[in-house]
Amino acid sequence: MLDKKRIFIVGIFIFAIILAIMAVWFYREKAGKQNEIVEYTPEEEITDEQMRQTIVSLYFKNQNSLIPEARLIDVKELIQNPYEKIINMLLEGPKNENLQKTIPEGTKINKIEKQGEILILDFSTEFITNHQGGEEQEKLTLQSIVKTVTELTEINAIKIKINGEENKEFQDGKIKFDQIFHREF
Repeated sequence: MLDKKRIFIVGIFIFAIILAIMAVWFYREKAGKQNEIVEYTPEEEITDEQMRQTIVSLYFKNQNSLIPEARLIDVKELIQNPYEKIINMLLEGPKNENLQKTIPEGTKINKIEKQGEILILDFSTEFITNHQGGEEQEKLTLQSIVKTVTELTEINAIKIKINGEENKEFQDGKIKFDQIFHREF
């Protein structure tokens, strides 16, 4: 009986030693993995084409309000002169047939100049002569331009010139260009 008791105690002692060795080995294995640098491999590679594209928002008229139209554009097109590219996209009009362009037909950009956070836009006379008029429509035209260019973080307002001249106005005289137009005017 005494021998069975000793064998049982020795067995438990050996089992405890094996358990302790396994615990030390497991701890070292886990600590070693924490110090390893694991390289992240994305599931899907991004193509060069995807890397060069960005989304710009252009604001067009939908009845008597403005709706942004998102356009996917190659970043390289924005590097040279982003303001001219975006204004030209506004001049071209919307892709969505439910939206209408806000800048009058025949309008051209004479010059675009950035002064601090203000973008000075010099348009041809068609900007005022071809405008359908009405204070609400005139506001929508200006808001369309302001909201579109102020999507760029460095621009907070615009100033309008007509053929290089300041202080012009729409034909009905309701809105004058003697002021700086901010996003909410």
